[in-house]
Amino acid sequence: MDERGKVAELRREINKVIIGQEYMLDRILIGLFTGGHILLEGVPGLAKSLTASTVAKAVGVDFKRIQFTPDLLPADILGTEIYHQKTGEFIVKKGPVFSNFILADEVNRAPAKVQSALLEAMQEEQVTIGELTYSLEKPFFVIATQNPLEQQGTYPLPEAQQDRFMLKLKVQYPNKDEEREIIKRFTTESLSEPDVTTIFSREDVLKIREFVDNIYLDEKITEYVLDIIFKTREQSPYIACGASPRASISLIKAAKCRAFLEDRDYVSPDDIKAMVYDVLRHRVLLSYEAEAEDITAEKLIEDILDTVNLP
Repeated sequence: MDERGKVAELRREINKVIIGQEYMLDRILIGLFTGGHILLEGVPGLAKSLTASTVAKAVGVDFKRIQFTPDLLPADILGTEIYHQKTGEFIVKKGPVFSNFILADEVNRAPAKVQSALLEAMQEEQVTIGELTYSLEKPFFVIATQNPLEQQGTYPLPEAQQDRFMLKLKVQYPNKDEEREIIKRFTTESLSEPDVTTIFSREDVLKIREFVDNIYLDEKITEYVLDIIFKTREQSPYIACGASPRASISLIKAAKCRAFLEDRDYVSPDDIKAMVYDVLRHRVLLSYEAEAEDITAEKLIEDILDTVNLP
């Protein structure tokens, strides 16, 4: 299989529907090809859900969209046992989490029990219903979205649970040219939404994951990553808690996949610098002093990059 050729073809199919948002699309592909889950944060109307569903169509895996609401129960996601009156036995009815690709829409609208049920499935890649445990089929990939504007009626994900996500993306508005094309495409009756052709199979995704794992990583790049992560753990008036080893693993995996998407067989420092914000913004916990002085996680990460020597 020509891995890079297939990915270029996949992009072309997705771009039939999605205009712009290259940053979001790149990171979604990085999550898909490394087995890491994605948290998208952005105001409504930025095509977060549309991008996820379009990628799923083009990749050709089972896809389920779960709309998170305050009345949702863990069983609505995981499944439950149903009593069959005729046989006198309990039958397992599996929930939507038994899919390859999950879109958890507005994840911060559901209570903590529901969020924890999804996050446990993400971490363990298995679900227990009654007395039986079921493994989730690979690839298993979750994209969760959350709206940062509303606080009433929401249940923000605790920082410790956000750590289950490989990347946290802050989705931005399109530029004027992109929005002009969006208006043209979605307000002209003659322009129907294009059909998306399935480019990949489940096996193709797993093969690319294996290919990405074998991208060359120099020892100096590993040391560079360690220097960055350990800087987040140094005593600072602005950092309450630094990044865990899961951050080191995520950063290296994401950098390998970015190198793959950039048609390189090795990881460069630029790959690390490009991915470090998405990997660390939800893992560097700010102190009260930082919040009082309006210092963001992105600013702290930028300062760390300035102090760490390039390999």
